[in-house]
Amino acid sequence: MSYAIYIGRQHGATGHAWLAGYGDEPSSHWLEVVPRRAHPAGATVTVGVTPEARMPGRLSTIPQAAETFRHLRVSYSHYRGVPAPLTNGGLNEHGVAVRDVWSTSRAELIAMTPTDQTGPNYSDLARMVLERVRSAREGVELIGRLIAEHGYSTYGGNSHLVADADEAFVVIEYAGGRKLWAAERLEPDAIRVSRPGWIGLLPPEDVGGRFLCPPHFHDFAAEQGWWRPGTPFDANVVYGDGKGRWAGQAWMEAELAARAARPEKIGFADLAWALRTPRITGDTAGYGQIVPLVHPADPALRLLWHAQIGAIAAPLVPLFLGISGVPEEYSKHRYLTSGEDARFEDERHEEAVSGVAQGIESTRSATAVHKRLLYLLAQQQRFLPEVTEAFEALERRLQPAQAKAARATELLLAGGETALAAEVLTYFCDTELRRALELTEVLAASLEARTRLLDGIGDDPCPKAFEQLW
Repeated sequence: MSYAIYIGRQHGATGHAWLAGYGDEPSSHWLEVVPRRAHPAGATVTVGVTPEARMPGRLSTIPQAAETFRHLRVSYSHYRGVPAPLTNGGLNEHGVAVRDVWSTSRAELIAMTPTDQTGPNYSDLARMVLERVRSAREGVELIGRLIAEHGYSTYGGNSHLVADADEAFVVIEYAGGRKLWAAERLEPDAIRVSRPGWIGLLPPEDVGGRFLCPPHFHDFAAEQGWWRPGTPFDANVVYGDGKGRWAGQAWMEAELAARAARPEKIGFADLAWALRTPRITGDTAGYGQIVPLVHPADPALRLLWHAQIGAIAAPLVPLFLGISGVPEEYSKHRYLTSGEDARFEDERHEEAVSGVAQGIESTRSATAVHKRLLYLLAQQQRFLPEVTEAFEALERRLQPAQAKAARATELLLAGGETALAAEVLTYFCDTELRRALELTEVLAASLEARTRLLDGIGDDPCPKAFEQLW
């Protein structure tokens, strides 16, 4: 389902807004730094879903942008027949951050979705926002334009939370093949949790101000008999599941509102807690991200904090957009990658050669390392406080460390040392990502040793899990 949190700048301890969240998929995840690229005239990009998707469709091509922007993202290899690689979002060079979150549409819309649907899917939209826009508002406009011109390939409804330092929007894309979508601008005093994404009251008279949607948005609902003009229009009731905020959303928004009411307001540690609490985060959380929505001195200094799996079993590590790459351990590995169970790191069977480079596969998989710790914690939940304490201590150390790295880079850039600045940022991020991995390995080894002595390794086929609100 995925998870997103937006904190408006009025609640930020340092005077800026935040976007945080995680992806909620079972397959492999890997970090990518995608460079700015120019594309030839007439270039196209393939979008959509296949006949094998949960809600079938067919792939199509749409025009590629003349230029796509540099961005940081996490990619993954599987979701219900949607072509890989997939992404739920990230951060681009213009400071636009995006998170993708499931948001189911009403049953009638799902039923009327054509089985040969075409157009961008949820991942295509997230990726294109990162590649093509300079502001959150442009991101909303791009999503609306792509749906209007090319349609939308759905698996039952979806949403995105798109934000920059100045604005943020929740965007809902509805099933049905009727090119329905809606966006709500989040105010500077907003605290919004999406899981699922939702929009409530959307008065027709407010369209063009706080809300954006296509011209036929309200009329279609009236034609279907789902809404009577002159009565309140609740988008969740009319086009969504009608449940409003789910229990987990309501609980988290209340917790964050209480923290925002303190004199110190909301800072990084509060967002880390919101991604790490076992009431929200477990095995389904594929990775975590926290983005401070600020205007740095240079795009290379845009920052995304990353946890390789759910932050309950992985520390958050700062990544600068100006890095030249990521450590091999955080690249694509065979562990949990869709289709790799039938392939070899050997050319003896040419039709079944792995899609993962053998050199990369010879390194540790960061995802596998952190998953080991997660499953030890699930088996022995009494160890969670000490693991959390260690991760929080690491993150406290990393906050001033990343500030120093950013300041050193500013000085290098001011002196025209662009290449050296990239080396400094890359060395810092590589070092800290590997240190985080080593910490996790030490913690996991300790937990396994104690588990074997105290209780033994369990073989119950029913997995244990933390009690969650979802």
